[in-house]
Order: sequence, then C-alpha cells, then structure tokens
Amino acid sequence: MSRFIDKTAIVTGGAKGIGRGLCLAFAREGARVLCADVDEKAGAQLEQDAAGLEGLIRFQRADASSAADCQALVHSATQQWGGVDVLCNNVGIQPPDSYVPAHELPEEKWDRIIDVNLKSCFLMAKYCVPVMKERGGGVIINTASVQGLQAAKGVSAYAASKGGILSLTRQLALEYAADHIRVLAVNPGTIDTPLVDEAARGMGLKKEDLVGSWGKAHPLGRIGQPEDVAGLVLFLASDKASFMTGENVCVDGGMMAKGAWAGD
Repeated sequence: MSRFIDKTAIVTGGAKGIGRGLCLAFAREGARVLCADVDEKAGAQLEQDAAGLEGLIRFQRADASSAADCQALVHSATQQWGGVDVLCNNVGIQPPDSYVPAHELPEEKWDRIIDVNLKSCFLMAKYCVPVMKERGGGVIINTASVQGLQAAKGVSAYAASKGGILSLTRQLALEYAADHIRVLAVNPGTIDTPLVDEAARGMGLKKEDLVGSWGKAHPLGRIGQPEDVAGLVLFLASDKASFMTGENVCVDGGMMAKGAWAGD
C-alpha cells in the first residue's frame, strides 16, 4: 500500500541510521523525500539506493542547526514539489567525548548538542509551518529518545535536548492544532546506527560486544533497527493516526516498561 503518493517529506539527519531508514520507508510508499544531512557521501549513496522505488529521494547538504540551511531546505521542497506535508526532525548527535559528568562538559560541546538536537526542531518547524498552513495541514514528527524520559549518567546535554524535544512537541501540537498540523514524537531505545559505532569506539569495545551487552538490557533481548522506528513513524504520519497529536511513543524493546534501565 502506497500511503504517501504525491506527498512531500523532509528528513533531517537523513543520510544514515534512523534517518536513512525513514527516507527509504517514505520513498517506498511513494513519497518525494528531501534528505538533509552534512554527510554528502552518504547522501549521494542514499539517492542511488532509492533508484527504482515508487517515490524518490533527493539529497541536500544542510546543517539543521543553521537557520539559513533550514530555510533553504523548505524553499527547495516548495520549489520542487509545491510544499511540505511531513517533517521528520530526526537529526541528533551524541559525541563519544560528551559522555562525561556535567561539570566536565565543555560549554561549546553543550551548545553544539543542544543546537543540533533541539534548536533544529524549532528552526525546521519555524520554516515548515507556514508552508503547511498554506497546504491545509501537515505532520511534524520529532525523534526524541528514552533518555528524554529517564536519566542516565554522563549525558547531560543529550538528555536535556531530548527532554526539550518532548516538551516542544506538546507545545507545538497545541499551537497548531487548529491549523490541522499534528505534532508527535518517537522515543527510540538503542537502535543500530552510527551512534552505536561511535560509542563502541569511545569505550574501546568491539561493536558486536557492545550491541550484545546493550541488547540484553532490552526486554525483547536485542537492540532495534532503523526499520523498527520507520514503521512507527510512517503510521504516525499517515491518516490512520489522524486523531493523534501532542503525544510521544516509545519504540524501545520494552525499556520504559522495565523501568530502571540506566543502572548504577
């Protein structure tokens, strides 16, 4: 079933990991997807990999923490395809050297994480909302995290950014409900993305050992795949979720049901 024929989606952080999964999933269901990322090589590869799908993917280099780049993304989608129907604020960073107690985190590292993870959601909404209003509505889906719901040590900026995304999701949902713009968030658990690769390198571990260890912490016994998140996002962006807004949904292998996942 092609739920997104003649629909346009922008996915930030779309060239790798969860974002790549989102781009491909939307394109498989007929959408025209604008993938925004700073990794030009991965973006070019994604365009090639989408050849033959019912929809299409176009890559545009963009730093989503930049107002000018965000505005340029919306302009490109509007010029090419007439507007934006779905915005996936997916971009996120969690550098290995940021895993330190808050008092040891450099201010510039805090600022960069907050700008990329949280400010980007504001900026993309700022420029997408007017276009969505002209089209009679739209959907904004923000990638938050279980770390926005429950704390862990050593991730002060990341946790703050993801908690901020959840609060912003609720606020934007109320702000634009009358304009038929729905705003939702997803909370992934550990997903097999380049962030896991970075974490393994930062800890001096083999990826397979880290994945095995983290997988055991999830009640389902494994970490997730980008496709696990994409399936949920496509549902939330579809008309089948038309009565949902202001909510966040976990796709976490049971982590939040388990409770104290972060350990000591």
